[in-house]
Parts: sequence; structure tokens; C-alpha cells
Amino acid sequence: MRRSSRLIVAVAALLLAALYVLPLWRIDLTAPQYPEGLGLRIRVDGITGRGPNDLASINNLNHYIGMQRIEPDAIPELRLMPWIAAGLIVIGLAAAASGRRGVLYAWLAALVIAAAAGLADFWRWGYDYGHNLDPSAAIKVPGMSYQPPLIGGKALLNFRAESWPDLGGLLAFAVVAAAAVVAVLEYRRAQRLRAGSPADQRLAVGTRAGELVA
Repeated sequence: MRRSSRLIVAVAALLLAALYVLPLWRIDLTAPQYPEGLGLRIRVDGITGRGPNDLASINNLNHYIGMQRIEPDAIPELRLMPWIAAGLIVIGLAAAASGRRGVLYAWLAALVIAAAAGLADFWRWGYDYGHNLDPSAAIKVPGMSYQPPLIGGKALLNFRAESWPDLGGLLAFAVVAAAAVVAVLEYRRAQRLRAGSPADQRLAVGTRAGELVA
């Protein structure tokens, strides 16, 4: 890889460390009786309320309609996600340090798989919480489920639920995009060098050797 590509990959990998501080996803609820709204923030290692009492308030509301309590300590994915993020950072830094396209492609694949698996698991989690209701709940609406939207807005009784990536999620998508752009550019560069003259190919070998030494 070119030095500029290796620098971009290194910076992008280090930016993933911000996921330990910034929330990945946000779910906000508004209703006439809650004009200021309630909110959840999904983080790499937990779920918190937007405000100090929001998580408790949402759990109390969920109790009346038969939804399970949201207990972050009982969600196994939240124990795995910090390690997955750490692994992605290490692979990205290895790609930048080695300058090898194969490691770059592996990092991009790992990023895409992690993002897709995270979104699928989030949808499954929302489905479980919104459909598996307690039949003895105080409020029962025949045929009603309360699954929040994966992305976008949705009416849930008299509440409006909005679900969007938060700062950490937007940053993660930006890292995936940066890795994809660098991978495509490096692949095209390699193809052009393979199709070039023998002198160009010798130059490419020398360039790669210089990059590995640098």
C-alpha cells in the first residue's frame, strides 16, 4: 500500500477507540405525557438512558404493556462488543503497519461482517422485546407489538419512537467507508501495475519493498 493509504488506515483504526466513549445508537420516545421525551443510548458495553431516570421510566412503561425489563447486564452481546472493537482496531493497525493489501482486505471484511452482525442482532433484540409480551400485562392491545424501528420512526400506541445511529455509529460507518475506499483504490492500483510494462512492475516491487521497510 502507498504511505497515504497506510496513514488513512491507521487513523481510521485508531478512531474506532472512540466507540468506548461515544454511544453507537439512540432510541428516542416522545408522547403527550412526556413532552421532553425519553431516550436510550446503546453503547459498546451497555445501555443507558438519555437522562438519569430514562431507563427506569422506560422499564416502568414497558411493564404495563408486558415487555421485558431492559437489563444491560443480562445482554451477552454487550460483554463481547468491547473485545470485537479491540480486535478491529488491532487488525486495522496491522494492515497499516504491514502495508499488505491482503490484511487490508481482511480488515474491511471484518468491519463489514461486524456491522452487519450488529445490525441484525439489534433487530433481533428489538423483535424479542417487542413481541414476547407477558400475557398478564395490565394493558393488552390485540395484535399489537412494540418492536422499535431499526432505523427511522414508528408509532407505538401514543408514543413516537425514533431510532438512529448516534455519534459512535456514524463514526463506525465512516471507518467502514474509508476502509472500502482505500481497498478499492489499492486494488485498482495493483491491477494497473500488473497490466503495465516490466519496468513498471519492477518499480512496483521496489515500491512495495520500500513501504515494508518504512
